[in-house]
Amino acid sequence: MVYVDSWDEFMDRSVQMFRASPDSTRYAMKYRHCDGKLVLKVTDNRECLKFKTDQAQDAKKMEKLNNVFFTLMARGPDADVAETAAKEQAEQHPTKKGRGRRQ
Repeated sequence: MVYVDSWDEFMDRSVQMFRASPDSTRYAMKYRHCDGKLVLKVTDNRECLKFKTDQAQDAKKMEKLNNVFFTLMARGPDADVAETAAKEQAEQHPTKKGRGRRQ
């Protein structure tokens, strides 16, 4: 069991693990309310990666990882996950229309 400190490294290694053995790779998450900790775990029965956080903003990162895994599971391990990331970034920054001074 390896705890990975960097989110980007955890994400990259998890995707590589899934692409190497898509039939045996599992992804699990556990939240302990009493500790306020979120633990993400990816394993393929030979290697186990874990990422632990107590930051609320990391929930968005977890959602991004879910979307990447869903894309890989639905389209196959050779799917391009860059499309998923681009769609997420486009959805995060909607155009703001509201009250304000017109120029």
